[in-house]
Parts: sequence; C-alpha cells; structure tokens
Amino acid sequence: MKSIKSVVDKVLQWFCIVIVAVMTVLVTYQVVTRYFLNDPSAISEALARYLFVWLTCFGGAYVFGKRGHMNLGFIRDKFPIKIKISIEMLSEFLIMLFAVFVMIYGGRVYAARQMIQLDPSMQIPMGYIYASLPIAGCLMFFYFICNEIDLYQQLKS
Repeated sequence: MKSIKSVVDKVLQWFCIVIVAVMTVLVTYQVVTRYFLNDPSAISEALARYLFVWLTCFGGAYVFGKRGHMNLGFIRDKFPIKIKISIEMLSEFLIMLFAVFVMIYGGRVYAARQMIQLDPSMQIPMGYIYASLPIAGCLMFFYFICNEIDLYQQLKS
C-alpha cells in the first residue's frame, strides 16, 4: 500500500507543480495583454481561474494524504499515546465522511448538472471544472485508508 501511496503522491506533486507553472504563464500573459497591449484575454483569465480550483482541490487532497492539515495538536498532545492515536483516527474518519458525502457524492451530482452549461469564454462544459471535487474526494478517501492503516499499526505497537 505504501508503494501505491508513494506513486499517487508523486503524481499529485507533479500535477500541482504543472498547474502552478501553467497558471504563472497564463497570469503573466494576462497582465501583458491587459496593461501593455490594452486587449485582455478572456480565455487566459478563465483558464487560470479554473486551474486554481483544480489546484486547490488536488493540493488539499495531497496535504490530507501527508497528514499536514490543520489541527489542534496542543489539545491532542496532552493525552496518552493510545488515546492520541485514537483521536487522530477519529479526526481522519470525520474528514473522510466530508470527502465522501460532500466532495464525492455532492461534487458528482453538481458536476453532472453543470455538464449542459458552457463556459462563456472557452465554450467547455462547466462540469469539467467541477469534476475536480469528486476526483479529489476519491483521492482523499484513498489517503484515508492509507492513513488509517498506518495509525492502526501504530496503535497496535
């Protein structure tokens, strides 16, 4: 499982790096066309905005997988190690519930509804933009399984 998680981590890292690089080029192009040529590009602005949505979703899934999400560690750290691990497992479970019900289920329903609406500037279905929610939710569910296995092994030892 750790080798699969390592591969998923690398893919997500590179995906986010590529998105940031493309966004940098798009925003620079947008600034040049807007201020120097006085003819702003609507496509580059919309694409940068949608890439930011994807970056946020996939970056959040990656951070969840690395267990780098925000928490109140000073409260958790006051407990004995077994209770501390149990609290972490519960926290991971609650985040997984959010990922399943809001991101996967709700995101899938919302993305499917938006497939008929086209983006005005790029003429692509808006559902493709919102598809980042269920995909990132599935990644978070995968990371939940990996994290729970790791925490359970820590609890046993």
